[in-house]
Amino acid sequence: MNRLDVDPAVLLESEERSQLRAVLRDLFAEACGSEEVRKQVESPRGYDQALWARLAGEIGVHGLALPEEYGGGGYTFAELAVALEEAGRVLCPAPLLSTVVLAGHALLGSGDRRACERWLPGIASGAVTATVAGFVQAADVTAERGPDGWVLRGEADFVPDGEGADLLLVVARAPDGERLFACEPEPPHGKHGSTCDRAARRVLDPTRRQVLVRFRGTPAEPVGEPGQVPGIVDAVLDAGRVALAAEHVGGCAHALDATLEYVSQRTQFGRAIGSFQAIKHRLADLLVEVEGARSASAYASACLAEWTPELPVAASAAAVACTGAYRLATTEYVQLHGGIGFTWEHPAHLYVRRARADEALFGTADDHRLRLAELLGLTGTSG
Repeated sequence: MNRLDVDPAVLLESEERSQLRAVLRDLFAEACGSEEVRKQVESPRGYDQALWARLAGEIGVHGLALPEEYGGGGYTFAELAVALEEAGRVLCPAPLLSTVVLAGHALLGSGDRRACERWLPGIASGAVTATVAGFVQAADVTAERGPDGWVLRGEADFVPDGEGADLLLVVARAPDGERLFACEPEPPHGKHGSTCDRAARRVLDPTRRQVLVRFRGTPAEPVGEPGQVPGIVDAVLDAGRVALAAEHVGGCAHALDATLEYVSQRTQFGRAIGSFQAIKHRLADLLVEVEGARSASAYASACLAEWTPELPVAASAAAVACTGAYRLATTEYVQLHGGIGFTWEHPAHLYVRRARADEALFGTADDHRLRLAELLGLTGTSG
């Protein structure tokens, strides 16, 4: 493969990004403490709608990586990655990943200007929440022409943040092959009943809801052209992997900081337990893992920001590095807090659940190792 050709400035924390990080950290500290997160996930929508509106309106998070012509800020994914990292640090349950990253990239990747003009401004303003179905989740959806246009039939399972999404972007089998369709699940004013049922799934991570969606003649509109689906799906999933890596770096940072604070204060035999050599070794190993994950995430974000050909390699490498670091960080978070760390009431368990659930969200680490081997030409057999 060719050497990566990325502007080094994209890898650095610019002054603008530092300011964005500071603003977001203050906002999340105010609105997304562990108790607030627990309350949010138990609410009907699963997140704080007031916080969602503030992120969009006051800071412009939703539109950071969207073009200005569609109501966005015209920045790159490098800026959005800062927001995702800070959201991951506090486990903010708002549907940034599904709406801004997955659905946003699906619309942009389709090249369908009409669809982008219709829905991206709403995503940028925070007025529209969206997600994708049938991209990686189990799905069996067909599209057929009805008297009034296209309709969808079938099921898509484990759709992220699909319970209250205003817009679903669905991969479905049409007579001319797989195509991408957009549907708004709630019936327009004046229509009778809904043709789209959504049933919440019981999942490990309560901060990232998933649903089973049943389409029963649901009106939909095609997005893009026939034959585009494989390319769109690959691009959206790589964007999702890079976004997830940024979230994981934030989660790792929280786990490390919280653990350092605890071992510096907790005493045993008249000494802070953080002064014991065994604890120092474990924390040093964790720091190495976290910094490696941070580098992999920054590299992948730079590739996505500039849409380099190396994005698939960078995305899978980040997935391997960041999921591994997050698993270790959350394990140490629990174990080094001793007895209190093993209680369900402790915040560490929310991070454990997020880390374990995310490991398989866009493919496991083993899946990505195999993908990397294929991308790098390492799967050939010798004679």
